[in-house]
Amino acid sequence: MNKRIISVIVFSVTLFSMYAQGGKGGISDAMLKQIQQSYQGTASDKAIRNAISNNDIRKLAVNLDNQKGMDTNFSIKVDSKGITDQKSSGRCWLFTGLNVMRAKALASYGFPTFEFSQIYPFFWDQLEKSNLFLQGIIDTSDKPLSDKTVEWLFKNPLSDGGTFTGVADIVTKYGLVPKEAMPETNSSESTSRMANLISLKLKEYGLQLRELAAKGIKTAALEKEKTAMLGTIYRMLALNLGVPPTEFEFVRKDAKGNPVETEHHTPMSFLDKYGDKQLLTNYVMLMNDPSREYYKCYEIDYDRHRYDGKNWTYVNLPIEDIKEMAIASLKDSTMMYFSCDVGKFLDSDRGLLDVKNYDYESLMGTSFGMDKKQRIETFSSGSSHAMTLMAVDLNKEGKPVKWMVENSWGAGSGFQGHLIMTDEWFNEYMFRLVVENKYVPAKIMELFKQKPIRLPAWDPMFAEEK
Repeated sequence: MNKRIISVIVFSVTLFSMYAQGGKGGISDAMLKQIQQSYQGTASDKAIRNAISNNDIRKLAVNLDNQKGMDTNFSIKVDSKGITDQKSSGRCWLFTGLNVMRAKALASYGFPTFEFSQIYPFFWDQLEKSNLFLQGIIDTSDKPLSDKTVEWLFKNPLSDGGTFTGVADIVTKYGLVPKEAMPETNSSESTSRMANLISLKLKEYGLQLRELAAKGIKTAALEKEKTAMLGTIYRMLALNLGVPPTEFEFVRKDAKGNPVETEHHTPMSFLDKYGDKQLLTNYVMLMNDPSREYYKCYEIDYDRHRYDGKNWTYVNLPIEDIKEMAIASLKDSTMMYFSCDVGKFLDSDRGLLDVKNYDYESLMGTSFGMDKKQRIETFSSGSSHAMTLMAVDLNKEGKPVKWMVENSWGAGSGFQGHLIMTDEWFNEYMFRLVVENKYVPAKIMELFKQKPIRLPAWDPMFAEEK
């Protein structure tokens, strides 16, 4: 390029940069001076600065007034046996859904211990999500890469996270197996490297499908190509997770651990006997999202784990309505799929979720005043983790004081593998509850007959639990 042209370009860029920096809206010298002067640098500021520079902010913000003994008694509690551990994976949604069914199997058959294989449905989940992505690419092949949906697809080709939607989608199609029929592997317990490789391959395949479509290749031929691509994905999954069993033997034991009977099963027959094959019809999802209108039905695009699955609908309700159904379920000894923003105000050592755990305002000398609606609208809070709601403590007036969930972070985490949350925390950071229809009032069930308000895949409420 001509040196004169290069000089003109450089000068223009420099001039633009100078103009932008000194233009309206930038930090001028006078403004900077005012900002700097607002910091007094008092002895208190210096002490806090010294403390923060050498310590974890959260430890410094611990509210000592809230460190008294924790009440672990609950007036209504569903017993559980054995805490599961998702290890370094985002499969909380799957562990939670299976734990809800496991609790029923334990109660019905009196097993000393029992656990469904989590890796078995996870294998099919990853294959189905891969197909969902590739078919989505085919469906949008006439749109530019800059299209919002196409962009979202390429940003989210695969995830180990999910919601109860995935439990229903996968389990009802592929069934269940006991843990001993398909045990965990390193890649199932630490999913990131496998997921990165498969995601990279899916993005490559996505571009190839778009190139073929641009050349005029018909949909039928694209889908044939997609099938071949999924063969490679299946092999990658099999190498990392193993080959899912099609039949197996299950030794049923009594409460003392003695063998009672050796049963021959397929995954579907095992689901029929020990799981819940009515996941798609007997359960509804409730949401507390004050940024949306209450008593309305919503669905989110691509909020499913199978292309041929169904975007799950949910009804948005005030928190008090949801509590009534949760309490009714627990009184009937039935656990529930529950999701929340678990990272907010979590005292992981005690296993306590309480908005009073940390006093960031006193430490930082400012308030943090957004309410739940504002936190959702600004992407400051959302559903991040699923657990199994198993207990509530009611006061003399029948109002909840605290709640407890069975977590999937191992028996050594939190309070003996559980988390206890105050009712105030529940109000602020609870998002989803999946409950059986029989605990839902008729007037709420009627709301599910509405034509759902459809939200895009990039909506804040799409957030997958991990």
